[in-house]
Amino acid sequence: MPEYKTPLRDIRFVRDELLGYPEHYKNLPGCEEAVPDVVQSILEESAKFAEEVLAPLNRVGDLEGCAWSEGGVVKTPTGFKEAYRQYVEGGWAGLASSTEYGGQGLPESLALSLGEMIGQANWAWGMYPGLSNGAKRTIHAHGSDAQKKIYLPHLTSGRWTGTMCLTEPHCGSDLAMLRTKAEPQADGSCKIAGTKIFISSGEHDMAENIVHIVLARLPDAPAGTKGISLFIVPKFLPDANGALGSRNRLSCGSIEHKMGIHGNATCVLNFDGAQGFLIGPPHRGLNCMFTFMNSARIGTAMQGLASAEVAFQNTTRYARERLQMRSLSGVKAPDKPADPIIVHPDVRRMLLTMKAFAEGARALIYFCGKQVDIALHSPNEADRIQAESLLALLTPIAKGFLTEVGVESAYLGMQVYGGHGYIAESGMEQNLRDARISTLYEGTTGIQAIDLLGRKVLGSQGRTLMSFTKIVHEFCKADETDAAIKEFVEPLSELNKEWADVTLKIGKAAMQNADEAGAAAFDYLMYSGYVTLAYFWAAAAQVASAKLAAGAAEPAFYQAKLQTARFYFQRLLPRTRAHLGALRSGAANLLDMKASDFLLGV
Repeated sequence: MPEYKTPLRDIRFVRDELLGYPEHYKNLPGCEEAVPDVVQSILEESAKFAEEVLAPLNRVGDLEGCAWSEGGVVKTPTGFKEAYRQYVEGGWAGLASSTEYGGQGLPESLALSLGEMIGQANWAWGMYPGLSNGAKRTIHAHGSDAQKKIYLPHLTSGRWTGTMCLTEPHCGSDLAMLRTKAEPQADGSCKIAGTKIFISSGEHDMAENIVHIVLARLPDAPAGTKGISLFIVPKFLPDANGALGSRNRLSCGSIEHKMGIHGNATCVLNFDGAQGFLIGPPHRGLNCMFTFMNSARIGTAMQGLASAEVAFQNTTRYARERLQMRSLSGVKAPDKPADPIIVHPDVRRMLLTMKAFAEGARALIYFCGKQVDIALHSPNEADRIQAESLLALLTPIAKGFLTEVGVESAYLGMQVYGGHGYIAESGMEQNLRDARISTLYEGTTGIQAIDLLGRKVLGSQGRTLMSFTKIVHEFCKADETDAAIKEFVEPLSELNKEWADVTLKIGKAAMQNADEAGAAAFDYLMYSGYVTLAYFWAAAAQVASAKLAAGAAEPAFYQAKLQTARFYFQRLLPRTRAHLGALRSGAANLLDMKASDFLLGV
């Protein structure tokens, strides 16, 4: 059976030693309450909730799934509702929410750590409160004072949950094709009519109300994405004080039968003249919805980390115990009939790949969390702009790259187990099935790649890229004489320069033919992801090296950091060469063949 243990030591390393969170909180207005003792207590209690309450329900959710019945009623798996009650009673839903609406007012980055633990323990369950956070942020950023008064206290407490309703049967990522209609009414509301599909957490029995954030078109809407508006459409209609009234005219028509995340209800929602309330300006709904989508993309990047961490933890335990064959270099366990498979080089390759991706992903995501804090709370405008620029660049990298390597890690988790990995009891086949959706929802990897290269990098004339490459350059410059980490700093410095050069070349090619950007986008994203993680691994090596030189306690922990950094640079970072060769090859090898010729051999 799979096990989950919260990686608290590595979480503390990333937060406190690598990224300097204690000073970050101390110096940022609005974050002063997050003192070390408070943070430590929250992390420890979060870990208990994840390990003791959520992790035991992970396989239950996979086996039982959600049940849909006539009338659109959805029942969640055994234990899910009770776990959610404990979550609400523990005050976890409002950890980073404004005190004005009943929250604890702690930093978003601290809630990110809670999200990591929940996601690793039980991803399907964690999607219910995770999507509520996005709904809450969207209403807080764009809602009227009256809307905030009605919805935010209940979303903050967790008594209500939220969803994001974008996709329709005929339009996936192309929201310009969206057809859901919004008909204005005399009372200022709108009647919403249409069907939305793939709505995670769209209907369930865990909360008393569900607040749907819905994209729809007003009658006078211009065509395309510039004609989309955003609406709050609650399952039950509240009065001005938030008290629940009648059932709204919307229903769950069915739930999807999926490859994974069976414990989360992925719904078809029918809006049959449901009462909805405009949020934000008319025809600017997509702009407002990006508040939700960017939150969801960081959340989905966390799934890449979760998939890698779960695979790494379980396969390492298994590899220490599973006896198979003798080591090629000589017997390692003479008292046993065979050696544990952890002695074999290829098993080490897989374990270290998972470890490098999991711990590198944690550093990247927590760095993003730090930028969210700065963007929300810093009194310095230049610092806020810098943080927003970094998030613009790193969000598609985190979502696209980390989910791809998360799926790879889940695959390797099965591989280490061999045939036992293909059997349900190991938990590794569930981890792989659950992980697979991460590269699809909130925008596929290809969509993230186009967003990164087209909108964020070329669209800003390289300014967003420079916001990060400057940090890397300054790090390399400051440590170029440190012999202890020379093996990391020198290749990182070269890659940082190359990153800028290859971006310029793609930009020039795209000016002649826009398809050149589309053809390069995926490999550019993956290249960027490997270079980005290289920076965080070099920074981790710097901290570990300094700790070892100072004679710090836990030398084995810091030595493992150095060894994993070395593995990443020598075994995984060379993948940039393949991605570089592919993106430099141009668009012709993709587009020269006629569409009609693809099935000539069939």
